[in-house]
Amino acid sequence: MRKAGREIRNFDEIVDVISRCDTIRLGISDKNAPYIVPLSFGFEVLDGKLAIYFHGAKEGRKAELLRSLPRVCIEADLCHGFPSNGKGGYTCDYESVIGYGVVELLEGEDAIKGVRLLNEHCGITAEACPPEAMAVTAVNRVVLDELSGKHRNLGDPNA
Repeated sequence: MRKAGREIRNFDEIVDVISRCDTIRLGISDKNAPYIVPLSFGFEVLDGKLAIYFHGAKEGRKAELLRSLPRVCIEADLCHGFPSNGKGGYTCDYESVIGYGVVELLEGEDAIKGVRLLNEHCGITAEACPPEAMAVTAVNRVVLDELSGKHRNLGDPNA
């Protein structure tokens, strides 16, 4: 990282950033260009790693790409405004997380758990998805084996 002072090194702080984000961006490799999709999500710490859950249709471009190229990038961020940089310009106060891992399609109880975590993170109190909705929904998990966080030193225009 070019500006090491902006790196978030503490795993719990990275999890805290994720907990305050409402959208992730899923980066998937495609033959001609990266494919990026904004998604609602749920998460948990699983065996000391951050696990992200998301859902979508069982068919379509995203589902096809995930089946053929399951290694993905996850990005999440929070923008806290655009203060003066003290040098006649402006900068952005932010926190962000980027991680990499392999997507797995979940079935049965694991899929139900993934939807529950997604609902909880999105503030939905429904106990479960109806079986007819689960039948047409792909629930995915990516355990991030590479993870980094970054923030602009909030409130410090010289950072």
